[in-house]
Order: sequence, then structure tokens, then C-alpha cells
Amino acid sequence: MELNGKRVVIIGGSSGIGSATAKAFLEENAKVVIASRSLSKLSETVQNLKGNIEAHELDFRNEKKVVDFFEKIGSFDHLVITAGEGTMGDFRELSVSTVRDAFDSKFWGQYLTIRAAVPYLNETSSISLTSGVYGKRPLKGASTLASINSALEGLMRGLTLDLAPIRVNVVSPGIVDTPIYAGMTEEQRNSLFNQISEQLPVGRVAKPVDIASSYVYLAKNGFTTGSVIMVEGGASLI
Repeated sequence: MELNGKRVVIIGGSSGIGSATAKAFLEENAKVVIASRSLSKLSETVQNLKGNIEAHELDFRNEKKVVDFFEKIGSFDHLVITAGEGTMGDFRELSVSTVRDAFDSKFWGQYLTIRAAVPYLNETSSISLTSGVYGKRPLKGASTLASINSALEGLMRGLTLDLAPIRVNVVSPGIVDTPIYAGMTEEQRNSLFNQISEQLPVGRVAKPVDIASSYVYLAKNGFTTGSVIMVEGGASLI
């Protein structure tokens, strides 16, 4: 399935995996719409990527704003959601409100987005969600992310049947070198990545481009639906 001229909406497309995914779709000559909460990051991404790209400010945790966004966008072909924040911490110490906030972002944000987007998709469309390797193999302190990621993968399986013939899949990344680690010093970040790299079969942590190609594959392959694409460098095996 060719992407030339197809319209792709990427929620969370202003940095990290989302920005790399926008670039990957532009390289396929798709028309790209990116949305996120940060106007400054959106502007920077549009300037850096150029091409057939437009940007919109959006907090996908707000149902009305999401509905209004898709009314403004109108019909399109493929939906990719890379946005969503989780939280780490011991189950006994994390407050319930913190966990609910994480679900509001990563689970409910994706849920609300799909619900609002479906009327504007067509029979050849695809929806690609984002979970994470902790849904399969959580570390200590990752119970919240394990729950959210597992819930997203369960949602995908249900939607694969409910929304057919629209295809629904999930991309499940491992550790990725993105701005999410910007709060760490360079020394701390390098130490963490080196430690993880030594454990992974591929010998390195992922770059955003490694994950971005998976979303392009899912949009192009018209026979892939109901699948979780693991892009975690073998982390689920160690």
C-alpha cells in the first residue's frame, strides 16, 4: 500500500519518536499532520522537517479538544499516536492520583483520540497505538506502566474486531534515546544507556528512527492488524 499523497495524523509528533515518525512518513511522500501540547516544539519540528506538514496544538486528554481537532482536520487515512506519559515508582509508594494521571495521559488519551478519529477514517485506514516493553516484561517499579501498556494492547485487540476493516495495531518500544531523559545529566544518561546496552542483544539503546519505521510499516502493510510490533532490541528476552 503506497503512502504517496495519503494523509497521516500523528498525535505527539513534535519531538522524539513522534518527530522521527513524521519525518519517516514525509519521506514516503505522505501529507503529515502533527499535534501536541507544545506550540514551540511544533513550530521547531515544522521548520526542521519542512515538506507537506501542518501542526496543531492539542491536549489529547481533553475529550472536547480532541473532538474539535478532528472536526477541523476532516478526512484522513492513517492515525498514529505516540503521545502519552507514564510514571515509575514502587506500587506501595505511588499515590493513586499519580497513577490515575498516568492512565489519563497514556491510556485515556489514546482511547479518546481513537474514538474521535474513527468517523474521519476510511476502509483502507490504519490506527497505530503505542505501548511499551514493560507491558510484557516490567522492571521493579514499573507496575503502573505495565498496567497501562497491557490495557492498550488489550484495547487494540478489541478494536481490531470492532473497527474492521480499519486495521489496528500497537508498536511496543523498549528504551529509546529521546528528550524524555533530558532531565538527567549527560553523565547520568550515558551511564544508564551504557548499562542497558550491555544487557541488550543488539548492544545499544534505540534511536527514535528505529521506532518510526515500524509505524510506516503498519500503515503500508494492508494485511497486518491485531498485532503488537515489539521494537525493543530483545529486552523482553533478558
